[in-house]
Amino acid sequence: MRIAIDAMGGDHAPDSNVLGGLQAAKEWTDAEIILVGDEQRIRPLLSEIPSNLRIVHASEVIEPDDEPVKSVRRKKDASMVVAGRMVKNNEADAMISAGNTGALMTTGLLVVGRMPGIERPALAPMIPTIDGHGVLALDLGANMDAKPEHLAQYALMGSIYREKVQGVANPRIGLLNVGTEAQKGNELTKEAFPLLEALPINFVGNVEARDILNGVCDVLVCDGFAGNILLKSMEGTASAIFSLLKDSFTRSLKNKLAAAVLMPELRGLKDTLDYKEHGGAPLLGLNGLVVKSHGSSDAGAIKNAVRQARVAVSSGLVANISKEVIQ
Repeated sequence: MRIAIDAMGGDHAPDSNVLGGLQAAKEWTDAEIILVGDEQRIRPLLSEIPSNLRIVHASEVIEPDDEPVKSVRRKKDASMVVAGRMVKNNEADAMISAGNTGALMTTGLLVVGRMPGIERPALAPMIPTIDGHGVLALDLGANMDAKPEHLAQYALMGSIYREKVQGVANPRIGLLNVGTEAQKGNELTKEAFPLLEALPINFVGNVEARDILNGVCDVLVCDGFAGNILLKSMEGTASAIFSLLKDSFTRSLKNKLAAAVLMPELRGLKDTLDYKEHGGAPLLGLNGLVVKSHGSSDAGAIKNAVRQARVAVSSGLVANISKEVIQ
């Protein structure tokens, strides 16, 4: 399989993307890793070039503050756009980018193309849970507004992803809401509830935000506005807690000694909550596999995104979603 990496996208580009791509090429020799970007900047970062790694030159870069639609339309030779075009033309089986989220969504829609039967693709990252299984949440920022039928499509795509890619049998689908009763919520969730009930999925009803980390569902469905607020709130809370713990453990010698004993456990907890361990979030609903990595991804996160893409391609994710939607 062929996986294209937008080498110029993200806070630490191209260094982290190139190193992550090199690590992936060494570990998975059955995959061809394609680094897309400025060859003059990429090549010096490669200590070696394995036979399953190659560079595709792209002369332009979409910057974090670029307006998404204009930049995708005008910068035809941007690394992100070139990678998307490779997926569109079957020159790559998947693409990964840590760049501008809005531009990547636009690339997905305008370059890769939307899957027939899907009105709006959804960003679907994993949220860590206490039981370690995590919950796939969509949409978490690709679309700020949604209609009830969009949430139904998210539920179907999320169910297929968890079952086919992550091996979760009969995944539980929950609808993010302010209460568990069927008639709770705003007009969107009230109208979406019966649509989800009618789908051939394991719909467990409404789910409150406070219960998500306890693993009450395997897939969480919401509109992008509420979902992005949920995600950022969780990220901020986790960061604040670890900052408070660090301050507390350095206040006295006694606390420092306690920290030395607890540190292995705390590091394990931090790893459980670390986005880098999950690699990236697929944009479900496109006519090809597009994975969005966190903007501050390091080499390990890029490598994990490649692992995630490999599994999705091997499981025929796009074909499986398309088959279910058309039915």
